Amino acid sequence: MEIKWTPWRGQFVKGETPKDSRCVLCIKHEESNDAENHVLYRGQFSYVLMNLYPYNPGHLMIVPYAHTNDFANLPAATAAEIMHLTQRSATILSTVMNPHGYNLGMNLGRPAGAGIDEHLHMHIVPRWNGDTNFMPLIGGVKLIPEAMDDTYAALVGHFQAL
Repeated sequence: MEIKWTPWRGQFVKGETPKDSRCVLCIKHEESNDAENHVLYRGQFSYVLMNLYPYNPGHLMIVPYAHTNDFANLPAATAAEIMHLTQRSATILSTVMNPHGYNLGMNLGRPAGAGIDEHLHMHIVPRWNGDTNFMPLIGGVKLIPEAMDDTYAALVGHFQAL
């Protein structure tokens, strides 16, 4: 049997919350160490960062700076920038990672699957033919074949060019 070691997921799998009770997406926005926080790009109203618990390599989130879960009342300029950054992210991911498709979306509210339900965010998940196999279906385990720092290094230069 081959064992995959993913210690960074332990806190998430155990359902433990960080000691800092503030919104993690607000904290990522407020901090300045973008490389450490896997922040790839900062726009006027929103920013792009890598998902700390990715479904696949290159799983990104586009997050408004404003702490809100009210999609219906999101300012038009913020909504437009989120969509624009989603488009640009797809272009960059296509260039760097060559996925066969994407999942895009927001999970609004805990019943809809939102892990961070108080701060809305757009997910963009690159997908490849065959990236789902018996591990997640039967074993409830997803294998991520690339380290986050390697993915960050491959993407960050393309986002700096925006």
